[in-house]
Amino acid sequence: MSETATRRSVEDVPLGSSHLSSTTVVEELNGYDFPELEGKEPQAQVEYLTHELEVENRIKDGAENLLELHPNVSRRDVVVLRLIKLANTIGPSRNISSTYYEKSSLGQTEVLPRMHRENAGHSLSVIIVYNCCSDDFRTAMTLATTQIARLVVHSRPVSTTPRSPRLGPLSAEEQESDTSRIEAMDTLVSVLKRNTRVRYEIDVVELLKAVQPALSDTASKESRTSAYRLLRYALVEAEAVERFHELQLDWYLVRSLAKDNKYHLEKEQALLLIRAMVNIGNSILERHAGAGCGSVAVSERVMRAMIAIAEQPEDPFRGICLVTLTEILLIDSELIYRAGGIRVLIQAISDGPPELGPLFVSAFLYIIDAPRTRVYIRPDVDLENALSGITDAYGKGEDNIDKVKACAKIVQVILRTWSGLMYLCMNDMKAIRATIDTLRIPSLTTREVVLDMFFELLNIKTPDWYKTFISGRRLTLYGRGRSNPVKQSTHEPPPKPPEKLNLTDQYTGLLLLVLVKAGLLDALTAMLEESVSDPALARKATLLIAEVLEIANRVLPLSEASKIQALPKLFTLAADYTNGPNRIMGTTALSSLDSFNRNKTRLQHITQSSGRPRANSVEDAVRRNQRQVEQNKLNFSMQIDDKTFQNLLIETQVTLTRDQTQWNYEILMDLLEGPLLNPKRVEEAFRVAKWGKKLMTFFHPFNHRFCDLPKTKTNQKWVHYLGSLLVTLLKCSEGRRFLIEDVFLVQTVDCFAQLDPSNGGSSSDAVFSRKRVQTTLTYAYLEMIGILSKYPEGVELLERFHFFTALYHLSELSGRDDLIKQVVPTIDYSTDGHARVVLAKALTSRFTDVRLYATEYLGQVLQTSPKACSWGLRMLLTQLYDPELDVCELAIRILEEACEAPELLDLAVEMQPTLDHLGEIGDPLLLKFMSTSIGFEYLHSTDYIEREMNAWFHERNAHYVVQIEVYLSKAFSPGGLEDDDLLQVAFEGTAPPHFYGAMAKTEMGCQVLTEKGHFAEFAHFIRQHGLESGDFDLILKLKSVLWAVGNIGATDRGLPFMEEEDLIPSITQIARESPILSVRGTCFFVLGLISSTIPGAEVLSDYGWEATISPLGVPTGLATPVDVDEFVSIAPWDNPSLRDGLEGRLPPLSNQMQRDALTAIYNLGNNVIANAASRTLVRLKSRPEARSTFTSIPLYFQALHTISTQRYRLPVRRYILELFDIRLDAGTITALSAYRHAALGQPASMRRDKGQRPLTMIRTIQISDGEEVNTFKEQTMVRYASAHLATNPEKSARARGEYLRTHFKNMREVAAAVSGMKLAKAYTYLGDVQEHKQVVPFRRFNGGVGRASQAKQFGATQGRWPEKSVKFLLRLLKNAESNADAKHLELEDLFVKNIVVQQAPKTRRRTYRAHGRINPYQGSPCHVEIVLTAIDTEIERAKDKDDVTSKRIGEGLNRRQQARLRIEAARA
Repeated sequence: MSETATRRSVEDVPLGSSHLSSTTVVEELNGYDFPELEGKEPQAQVEYLTHELEVENRIKDGAENLLELHPNVSRRDVVVLRLIKLANTIGPSRNISSTYYEKSSLGQTEVLPRMHRENAGHSLSVIIVYNCCSDDFRTAMTLATTQIARLVVHSRPVSTTPRSPRLGPLSAEEQESDTSRIEAMDTLVSVLKRNTRVRYEIDVVELLKAVQPALSDTASKESRTSAYRLLRYALVEAEAVERFHELQLDWYLVRSLAKDNKYHLEKEQALLLIRAMVNIGNSILERHAGAGCGSVAVSERVMRAMIAIAEQPEDPFRGICLVTLTEILLIDSELIYRAGGIRVLIQAISDGPPELGPLFVSAFLYIIDAPRTRVYIRPDVDLENALSGITDAYGKGEDNIDKVKACAKIVQVILRTWSGLMYLCMNDMKAIRATIDTLRIPSLTTREVVLDMFFELLNIKTPDWYKTFISGRRLTLYGRGRSNPVKQSTHEPPPKPPEKLNLTDQYTGLLLLVLVKAGLLDALTAMLEESVSDPALARKATLLIAEVLEIANRVLPLSEASKIQALPKLFTLAADYTNGPNRIMGTTALSSLDSFNRNKTRLQHITQSSGRPRANSVEDAVRRNQRQVEQNKLNFSMQIDDKTFQNLLIETQVTLTRDQTQWNYEILMDLLEGPLLNPKRVEEAFRVAKWGKKLMTFFHPFNHRFCDLPKTKTNQKWVHYLGSLLVTLLKCSEGRRFLIEDVFLVQTVDCFAQLDPSNGGSSSDAVFSRKRVQTTLTYAYLEMIGILSKYPEGVELLERFHFFTALYHLSELSGRDDLIKQVVPTIDYSTDGHARVVLAKALTSRFTDVRLYATEYLGQVLQTSPKACSWGLRMLLTQLYDPELDVCELAIRILEEACEAPELLDLAVEMQPTLDHLGEIGDPLLLKFMSTSIGFEYLHSTDYIEREMNAWFHERNAHYVVQIEVYLSKAFSPGGLEDDDLLQVAFEGTAPPHFYGAMAKTEMGCQVLTEKGHFAEFAHFIRQHGLESGDFDLILKLKSVLWAVGNIGATDRGLPFMEEEDLIPSITQIARESPILSVRGTCFFVLGLISSTIPGAEVLSDYGWEATISPLGVPTGLATPVDVDEFVSIAPWDNPSLRDGLEGRLPPLSNQMQRDALTAIYNLGNNVIANAASRTLVRLKSRPEARSTFTSIPLYFQALHTISTQRYRLPVRRYILELFDIRLDAGTITALSAYRHAALGQPASMRRDKGQRPLTMIRTIQISDGEEVNTFKEQTMVRYASAHLATNPEKSARARGEYLRTHFKNMREVAAAVSGMKLAKAYTYLGDVQEHKQVVPFRRFNGGVGRASQAKQFGATQGRWPEKSVKFLLRLLKNAESNADAKHLELEDLFVKNIVVQQAPKTRRRTYRAHGRINPYQGSPCHVEIVLTAIDTEIERAKDKDDVTSKRIGEGLNRRQQARLRIEAARA
């Protein structure tokens, strides 16, 4: 039977049948060999088929993987036949398995629980069946719908027996249902993971309702874990996340996140679900609003739950919560601000994981850039806390050094961004000054870390000789070791234009200017003044001063650099003859600076591009004398007699022993440098005597004497000797004749032949094997070829012995790229011939590594050899057509560097290469061509200019901005730019070439630019949107336009465009006033580009910007504002006020015990009274009559609302949730929603009038026939005892302490003493009481109180100093002050409006006396309430006397004073 017939027979079975007969399945398998299915039940048959299907699929996957290995044809045919057989087997099995499941599950949904109970392993077979047919959408959708139906069935209650609300073990029936739910959810997860389309097709609302029972407290933690995992894969759209919140399912997240680490899997999946919701549900409130202005579909209650975990240092999920909060900060800054996450992230910068600190601070710097998100940061508070690791390091000990180092990295990140630099410059650079002032604190470890931080900030590289300077040794002796003379090249490199400062140097110059204004040099000088300072640390500070002076001289304008170079304080100390130690310190520092500057040029490692010494240098006379001495020495050594020469040959020991270690190397070298330069002596030594033959035998490859020596420093002398010997033999005909007759060159060529696989030899045994070349002196034979190629006679020998033929084959050897890489650099390419052919063969090798290496070396040849211009440039241009893109990119980069020389650029343009096939890779080189008139005409004729101009005007300008900002981000990152990163960006330091800048370099380019009118459009856009702050698309375009006009203005021909449109004043205004800080930075770089020409520098000087000029009078491309403070200043801002998440205030609770419980829950958030509140809750929970209190839905909702709107630590949140004997399930969620709507949407009859005491609503749940009836009643709520005094709540702040363990009477007298005082005065007074400088007068409870003279100022005689009561009152005042600060009240205007002390229930204890007696020992705790109020505006006194007399005469006087007033009035 065919597969189609089988499928038709299966589809003919009616869907209503609940099972398949065994006959039906067997009949369907006619034609297939399955004898094992006979006599088995249908379910067993399906399981067997599923297992066989899995096995066959594994075989199929293995066969397919085998096909990818390109086997032989015969083996491939066998595998193909096997695949055909597997396809015929898998087809009917797949159809039968899928059809059986459809008929047994989809057709009869109600039998699923029964089938599960009969066979708990059935879901595993379902997963296996689905894995085999994952590509079938219909099957996957059917399976997903079926599993959702299973979840719906299991969401129904399985038992009607009520259980205790306290959590306990599940019953057997509940455990079975829970297991079934887990299996269904795991199956559904596998479906959603393998078929993405199903995620968008399923009914999300139905799925959420079906999954909700699995999230409740009645389910197991494994069930909740699977449910969160399922929701993570199911929620793929923003609408689905909205449905999630509409069903109030985020309460489950709040509950799960508050659990301890025993539920770590559940918490992990809950956090992963939240991260998925963040990625899915975020949206932008306004188009082009920018970062931080979006909306995240995460509720505030969930945010506070994550914040509580992020605040817990020991929690394993703290890191992921901090990272998630950082991501949300960049999307929805308002949500983080509202939930209190700003404080947590700021604290995590200094106290969190050190590796995450730069990430957190970068997020804050990003939102500080724009004014819309900047308002969520408290100026002078938030980011300054991140610097506390350095500013508060004094006295912390050596254990705190790691925190100081981590904080130093944070400071580097902040100061290397525009937003961070300008933020810290607020308030007269207070934060930067505080950081610099740590250098004045006598802490050696902190000082050293801060000094290293400034070295990193200013990009100061510290070579090895800096350690010599710091250790106090003389620099004049450093590096003066004996060195071997090196043969100098006779070629001079082409002259290069003067280098301009790169972008990082421009920013470093401005940063240095800010640091100097903040007192960096003064702080370093103060370090030198201390006599107790570490000498090494003082020298390190001196080194930093020297580097600062050098950087200032290089990157700052002359006016600013001269102020820094003056060092007035240091010179004042050196000239202070009245103070000997200071004078010694000053002169020592100046002497060290002078020594450093004198030796720096000599000690710096400078790559010698040319070995030709200067003719007018001071060492020229010394060199002439040395050459004369060497010539005289040479003449003397050549004139020795025959006997002396023979004795020298014998003394070398060459003829006496074969052991080269016994040879006299010094005499051997003297012979080469003296007598053997005479042709007669060469013939005598090599052709007549046996000395030369025995010497040369040592170097023969096949003798394995020289080539088997290990590659050590000691044996390197023989490599040098071989090269010198060959040079000596080449200089005379006798020597060349000896080389021809000797077998040395023949054997060397034969060594190359050993590498040819066709010769049948083993490459591992060859002389030039990879191991020998790397570990022995065999590599010297490759260098020998280079030595011979430098002389015409040597080239003849190479041609005679077919060395070049061997080198041709060498470039095509597989796996031996190391040989060609060693040969190519040694050959001399100055003459045309076989050497250049060898290089050409390497450039066209079939191995990419060889081509890359040869291309890179060709670039070095172009830079060092002027004669290589034509042929080298032609070879390099051929590499532009290499099939490998990496080779093309390398060739482009080398050509771009080579074309810095005008003659090479003209030569390359004349060759007119075609670069269209390279795309954007060839753009930098084409922009170089555009800078010349010939090149511009050539590109204009090919329509390249027209195409690129349109592309840059619409798109490429924005890409240019991104390219530069990515480079600056990498350059200023903590790790800096690595070597790999330099290749990833299109420029190395200086700003990349710009299309419009290249156009402005030629007259024809300026003409085309004028005709197109692009510059006029740029100018109009700058004037119109220069101060844009909201639309980030416009801001990006503004940056691109600024870079375009800056590159145009950086040329002599482009500056008239700027003057014609009068753009420079507009750019300087944007640099001063733009609300976007990164736009100011862009203007800073753009003005630097404009200052790169002398006319541009002169124009900028008229607008308050001074350009940096080199000593030769050439602009360096850096301009700094004359008024730096104005450039880096930011306008202050106010933080937005917080608003409650609910639409109105919740009504008060009706039951007194519930109110007490809620008050205690409020107090748990106060660290001062948290212990007393906890005891109150424990006492309430233990009362029998309070059992219904912690099962009340209104109290439960208000407790949840409290922890969702206020800050509570994670253990406190867990404690509050565990107080209630309420299971969080679907019924509880419904009751919470009903109470919320009833409480906030109450009718008018229940609204309270002004002055009426607030009402609360208590929900009573009555269960009748399985239904709940909700009733509500009105109750009153007790307010603060002093609430009526807070006439203006917006200007008042309160604090309350309960059950304070201090004596009530003492506390009452202390409170009476501070009542009415201003807050600052109260702090001072209470502090004096603690130090017994002032007394607390006792007026009411003064029985037995002694007299005190300090009480006279209060009009009393008795007084005490109750320290315990003062301590509690100080903590309450601090708490009230914090609440006032949260309301943004002026702390200086606060005074104690009212303070109430009430007696609390006495504590009952006992004291044990003598003779077994026990006496009561009671305590007298108290409750204290404090109200702080801001001083109201004073009202002027009335001037009319009538207003004064309207007051009742004698009011406020005693009886005697009133009588006296009446008598005086009668007499009058």
